[in-house]
Amino acid sequence: MTTIAIADTEARTTPRRKVLDSGLIRFGEFSVLCVIRNLSEIGAALDAAPQSFVPDQFTLIVVRKKKTYPCTVIWRKGTRLGVSFC
Repeated sequence: MTTIAIADTEARTTPRRKVLDSGLIRFGEFSVLCVIRNLSEIGAALDAAPQSFVPDQFTLIVVRKKKTYPCTVIWRKGTRLGVSFC
């Protein structure tokens, strides 16, 4: 009997688009610079400095677009964060 491996299915419910924008992770009186790697209507992937402490909830400021999004961290891997917009 042959077993066929099935690739992981995409967990996102909305399409994402790759971007390379600068952003600010804002919490309390602190801001941390980040790079926005991809963006959708409901979330984003961000790169932040490895030594930065980023809480589970914060406001993302997309500098170029002058937009803000309240965020919740969904996953972390190294310096990359996956967030959903609240």
